[in-house]
Amino acid sequence: MLADYHVHSEFSDDSWYTVDDVCCDAVRLNLDEICFTDHVDYGVKPDADHPELARHGDGKPAVNVDYARYFPAIERARERHAGDLVVKAGLEFGVQVHTIPQFTRVLEQYGRRMDFAILSIHQVDDLEFWGGDFQRGRTQQEYNDAYYAEMLRVVERFSSYSVLGHIDLIKRYDPCGPYPFERSRDVIAAILERVIADGKGIEVNTSSFRYGLSDLQLCRDILRLYRDLGGRIVTLGSDSHEPAHLGSYIRYVMRCLRELGFTEFCTFDRWQPVFHPLPE
Repeated sequence: MLADYHVHSEFSDDSWYTVDDVCCDAVRLNLDEICFTDHVDYGVKPDADHPELARHGDGKPAVNVDYARYFPAIERARERHAGDLVVKAGLEFGVQVHTIPQFTRVLEQYGRRMDFAILSIHQVDDLEFWGGDFQRGRTQQEYNDAYYAEMLRVVERFSSYSVLGHIDLIKRYDPCGPYPFERSRDVIAAILERVIADGKGIEVNTSSFRYGLSDLQLCRDILRLYRDLGGRIVTLGSDSHEPAHLGSYIRYVMRCLRELGFTEFCTFDRWQPVFHPLPE
């Protein structure tokens, strides 16, 4: 069983990869299952029906998923590729405490058409990490502490998700280099305890390799902590935005999880985790 549970398409503001091309490439790569998880980031992006409010990059407006087109496109792809590929519908939620009501409304309207949602912290106080806006004017300790503090506040208030995505994402955009795990261990443990208590899971995101990180994302220290706390639900995702990313390093990460003492990974069906054995 080979599944990629973090896949972006033309419906994300930072991708041009069409839904059908993703599916055709997934079949070619011998993936058994994929889940589309296109971006929704309230606070920094308007909905698709208000492109005039959006910033522009790479020739397209930075808007949230066009839900009215997105779910039908996935449903058509699911029918078109039936027998060759299992296609699931999800979203990647870039949640902040003050945007929780907007995500709740999305789920009220579209949750029945979804199998899965990734909860990610992509910004804090509407300041994004990738361009350095959030880090600017803070010490390394200050922006790491603020990042994990926001994550804890979010998971304490919002549980309508499946897995917590790339928990240590901040290290991808840390201009000061690796930040010692031990300095954030206690707050990460509190986050994981809440995730486990709520019956949710975590994601291993294989984009760490293309970003040149020195460890998995999330790192082995966090994976060991999650295992030791009793966590079982783990998904694997490439965070793909283009063909070269799709399915990358999934098999390798499966071996890493096995070496760390995990025996299973998960896919999802109508919001419920489905457990699969990791290969020996």
